[in-house]
Amino acid sequence: MRISQLEGKRVALWGWGREGRAAFRVLQQRLPSLPLTLFCPEAEAAAAREETHGALQVRSDVSGEALGAFELVIKSPGISPYGEVAQAAAAQGTQFIGGTALWFAEHADADGTVRDTVCVTGTKGKSTTTSLLAHLLRASGAPTALVGNIGLPLLEVLDPEPVPRYWAVELSSYQTGEVARSGVHPQVAVILNLFPEHLDWHGSEARYIQDKLRLVTEAAPRIAVLNAADPHLAALSLPDSEVVWFNQPQGWHMRGDVVHRGGQAVFDTASTPLPGRHNRGNLCAVLAAVEALGLDAVALAPSVQAFRPLPNRLQTLGSREGVTFVNDSISTTPHASLAALECFAGRRIVLLVGGHDRGLDWHDFVQHMAHDVPPVEIVTMGANGPRIHDLLQPLADQGRFGLHAATDLPEAMRLARAALGAQGGVVLMSPGAPSYGVYRDYVARGRHFAELAGFDPDQITAIPGIGIA
Repeated sequence: MRISQLEGKRVALWGWGREGRAAFRVLQQRLPSLPLTLFCPEAEAAAAREETHGALQVRSDVSGEALGAFELVIKSPGISPYGEVAQAAAAQGTQFIGGTALWFAEHADADGTVRDTVCVTGTKGKSTTTSLLAHLLRASGAPTALVGNIGLPLLEVLDPEPVPRYWAVELSSYQTGEVARSGVHPQVAVILNLFPEHLDWHGSEARYIQDKLRLVTEAAPRIAVLNAADPHLAALSLPDSEVVWFNQPQGWHMRGDVVHRGGQAVFDTASTPLPGRHNRGNLCAVLAAVEALGLDAVALAPSVQAFRPLPNRLQTLGSREGVTFVNDSISTTPHASLAALECFAGRRIVLLVGGHDRGLDWHDFVQHMAHDVPPVEIVTMGANGPRIHDLLQPLADQGRFGLHAATDLPEAMRLARAALGAQGGVVLMSPGAPSYGVYRDYVARGRHFAELAGFDPDQITAIPGIGIA
């Protein structure tokens, strides 16, 4: 649906975060006479009225009946369409859409293709992969936009000046369905991996995977770049897309630390600034996507040496009194915590895990710790900390590792320092859980970790390269 098609409809906004504000500004610019109603919590209502100078009718009575009075509701990504309120409104005929769908509809060619656009998603590594993609495209000399879930809503760059040659778009599982809903086709779509996450939003693991896959199963990109090592992806059949596989011998893949294109050794990643072997593996996805755009990926591969890693993603803050502090606040699944732990094999580590409990299964994590344990102490914290602690306790009783319980991050940091003692080592915060309930987002959690470790939070949170460059 294009923005012009909203003219004459009963339209509401739901949510007053950055995405909601961006939608409001675009509609004010494109359709200034369109009456708009905003639904948001009472705590946000006064600010919304002040910011919009009365141009919005602001309501906090969010219910299925209230939303059902509108033909179309533009909702913020964090609001689940599977919730009771949204479902009640949908039953009355209300259509829900997001800013992502509007942007894609506006940028499609006559044949429905959004050209020179690469969409990247996956449970783990999508932000670093999208940023690395933008970095390599810029290394080719082409102005490139780094946008989307990484921190710049698409509607904020609806009509950019200058216009970029390429778009590197990170999509969360909340947004992949929006691309399908827009009725258009990205030129290239990349899916890195699939593990259970965001079950509170999606309602089940099966629906989470289904929603992620809609980027390729329903949006039908011209080229789908997929991880051959992921069983969910390897089982796909996509008759409407050209499929390019990475992590298989015929395509881009890793052998040790060296990136190969088929049988050709291309680049040794051992000295690159990419944090973690999994991110170096995702370089294969980036090179496959670059090639899908028609560029010389082999020639561009060495440009990764100049890449600047993202904050809150296996970010080494520095050392204090023999202790190195690593901020992996973006880690919101147990699999991400395991990947982070692998990066410090052979080092003395205290791993901080736990946060908001959205029902993810930690048994794979426990099984890994039962069989492949580095010199580690584990501190559990947050709402799901007690549940993780109970699962790990039998292994701790066997002497597999030290186990400590904290109620919050400050206590976890005190316990971590005490566990390392004078010998020093690494304090790795890779929570494997969201920050909800205690922090505004994972960035705020990362800032608090940096502050507790003795570093300036303002120096570690900027995302390099975001926007158009």
